[in-house]
Amino acid sequence: MNRSRLGAALRELRKASGKEAKAVARGAVMSPSKLSKIETGKVSPAIVDVERILTAIAVSDEVKAEYMDAARAEATEATAWRLIRRLGHYRKQQQIKALDDSTQLLRVFQPSLVPGLLQTPEYARAVFGRRDLSEEQLSRAVAARLARQQSLYDTTKTLRFVMTEPVLRWRLVPAAMMAGQLDRIISVSRLSHVDIRIVPLAAPQTDVPAHSFVIRDDRMVTVETIHAEVVVTNPRDTEAYVQKFDGFAARALSGDEMRRMVEGIRDEFLREQEIAS
Repeated sequence: MNRSRLGAALRELRKASGKEAKAVARGAVMSPSKLSKIETGKVSPAIVDVERILTAIAVSDEVKAEYMDAARAEATEATAWRLIRRLGHYRKQQQIKALDDSTQLLRVFQPSLVPGLLQTPEYARAVFGRRDLSEEQLSRAVAARLARQQSLYDTTKTLRFVMTEPVLRWRLVPAAMMAGQLDRIISVSRLSHVDIRIVPLAAPQTDVPAHSFVIRDDRMVTVETIHAEVVVTNPRDTEAYVQKFDGFAARALSGDEMRRMVEGIRDEFLREQEIAS
């Protein structure tokens, strides 16, 4: 099956399953009109669209693999942030949650911000506040991001986070809120299936951070650039990100050593707050 026939093939698959289009669209976190456009070939489906549709239809692993191979015929896709804004950041967070739910091994590398799954409400609000959203849009986006954090407590998953030290010091919120954010990182790090590591500035390095990325089960990488979100599925390209993640993870602090470092920076923020008050 080639990519040009993918939409029609997905429609045939849905009909064979006996599921209504509205039910599949709801399960795939997309509008019925978007599903219709994909099925009729008016819109070329993104890789994540195909995966969500197949999951909503509940196909076998063999069928899913066949269709995903066709979707990966174009191995790299980019979606401009202006299009995501048009979709709605809250809706985008719902789509990411659907991906989170189907991911068993999640690896997040962040040299800029605290990862969304670890953010406090105040920090998340500051992150989305950069997007020039209305108050309603901002509140919905923050709520949708916080809803994603339910996956932190799914012990069937393995969640790995690597951050660089500047992430802990970058002041998106006031000192007291930064201290609360670092407390949140410390708390989540104690979950048995969660591994949080910090790359200290003092550690010798042989690589540079470049940009943030998320790896899902060795099958998909999401990269955030200034203008767009890029999705990579080519196996060789995906492996390059895995190697980069592993390289920084090997040079990062973990466990109690990591927590002592985060506690030290948190205490700096608390002292600053006490002096200011």
